[in-house]
Amino acid sequence: PMALPMVTVIVGSKTSGQKCCVVTQTEAADEPRVVHFDLPNELAPLLRGQPNWANYEKGSCTALQIAVIASSVPLGGGLSSSASLEVAVYTFLQQLCPGRSSFLCCILLQFVYILVFYYFCVIVFNLSLEATAVPLADPGLVILITNSNVRHSLTGSEYPTRRKQCEEAAAILGKKSLREATLQDLEAAKDRLDGVTYHRARHVIEKNERTAQAAEALKRGDYKEFGRLMVESHNSLRDNYEVSCPELDELVAAALEVDGVFGSRMTGGGFGGCTVTLLQAHATERAVKHIQKKYHGSPTTPSEGAHALSL
Repeated sequence: PMALPMVTVIVGSKTSGQKCCVVTQTEAADEPRVVHFDLPNELAPLLRGQPNWANYEKGSCTALQIAVIASSVPLGGGLSSSASLEVAVYTFLQQLCPGRSSFLCCILLQFVYILVFYYFCVIVFNLSLEATAVPLADPGLVILITNSNVRHSLTGSEYPTRRKQCEEAAAILGKKSLREATLQDLEAAKDRLDGVTYHRARHVIEKNERTAQAAEALKRGDYKEFGRLMVESHNSLRDNYEVSCPELDELVAAALEVDGVFGSRMTGGGFGGCTVTLLQAHATERAVKHIQKKYHGSPTTPSEGAHALSL
């Protein structure tokens, strides 16, 4: 993963009284776009509700505040708009009340937004939560993000089912998580797994191996190998994890037809959203024109992670 030159900005301040007020300027956000709520306490915790976008602010609220949120990250596009909002809220609250903000959630994209900086793209995790930033500063490379315009929603998608299947596979393999498992472990337990659960686990185990291989390929500057691994990843997401869709498959296939493209794959939770393509800079215009018959894309580069702004 890498941070993109899109932003989620929060402007606000502490307020007096018991009311918090948050406003979003993001047009694609659900209504209402102005939300008032009381600061939570032990007797009256905040409950999840509508609109969905305000739940991220509620879940990490530790100070009386009024805040306005604006974001250029496409919602439901597989570019982690929710993680961007979570980290923006956290960064904002750290300025109001240093050391007091916290929330529980999936950590991968939040780690990326916080730890990454310009021209670094891949962070490899292990069970100790150590992270390694891998540079991608070659001026001859471009990352092309192409939006399928098929919007996905993790809360209403197959994500919980996939997670449960992986947890079941890990339990059958006698592992705390599939991060600890190998393909040999999986094959030895194949007779105890149904076909769907086997394929889900195979995707995750092979994905872990591919991530380490991809990091080494980038360190060597072996972009052809990195691209091959991207395509393998997409194929596995399509066939083993079954979270792709015809539009994403079509975008990947179209990108791979262009000379100068190293690799392409879907990104995000699947069932819509975007693809990410690694290609030579001189091939950008050719690739965009080739894809523009159905979709529109624009090149991008690794960007800086979350930080406070001086106004």
